[in-house]
Amino acid sequence: MKQTLRHQEILDLVRSKGYVSTDDLVVHFDVSPQTIRRDLNELAAENKIRRQHGGATIPSSSVNTAYDARKAMQQEAKNKLAQALVAHIPDGATLFIDIGTTPEAVARALLNHEDLRIVTNNLNAASILMAKEDFRIIMAGGEVRNRDGGIMGEATLDFISQFRLDFGILGISGIDLDGSLLDFDYHEVRVKQAIMENSRSVMLAVDHTKFGRSAMVNVGDIAQVDMLFTNAPLPETLQARLQDTETQIEMVE
Repeated sequence: MKQTLRHQEILDLVRSKGYVSTDDLVVHFDVSPQTIRRDLNELAAENKIRRQHGGATIPSSSVNTAYDARKAMQQEAKNKLAQALVAHIPDGATLFIDIGTTPEAVARALLNHEDLRIVTNNLNAASILMAKEDFRIIMAGGEVRNRDGGIMGEATLDFISQFRLDFGILGISGIDLDGSLLDFDYHEVRVKQAIMENSRSVMLAVDHTKFGRSAMVNVGDIAQVDMLFTNAPLPETLQARLQDTETQIEMVE
């Protein structure tokens, strides 16, 4: 493959996945690691990608990928992660469901459960869950964000903070290699933090594209997560960060 065509395909992969590793690109293009590193360095010099340890991500840490595009990304992986996560939620439980396409996959996976009590600021998740007559769905008040059906604002924060629930299903945009949980919209962060603070068990499902992905707002630390579900081995720095914590990690094939 010519270099210009390979560069364009690398850009397409980064834009669709959010993060790609050098090893994955070597396998994908069947070229040497040196070739891929040179490609990534050239694209980074043109500000078309951002180099990360072991790979590359989108250059902007201030703007997320469009909702419809995110919804289609890693869809099969999200569904499998969601199924693994809900296996740990018993019938009759109480839970928060956060904004995000993975929490929406969790909402779909919960439809085989019974007698759940759910507090959410995610209109899309509520729409999915309302199909179950034995579910009690409690919507947070606040301003609706048109692009993805998220509800946020001071009223949302005050509402979420009233509850103390069994599980908090968190959605995040990226996990920095130092363990920071990251998001793009600072309006969301306090609500996410309130969900974490008011859940007896914080659950997070992330596909491998979230590792090393940049976003501008720090939500918290991966050590605050009680159960982490992922479809790929954690980068070494994240494994080291969690080594002395009580976070349970479940690998989903």
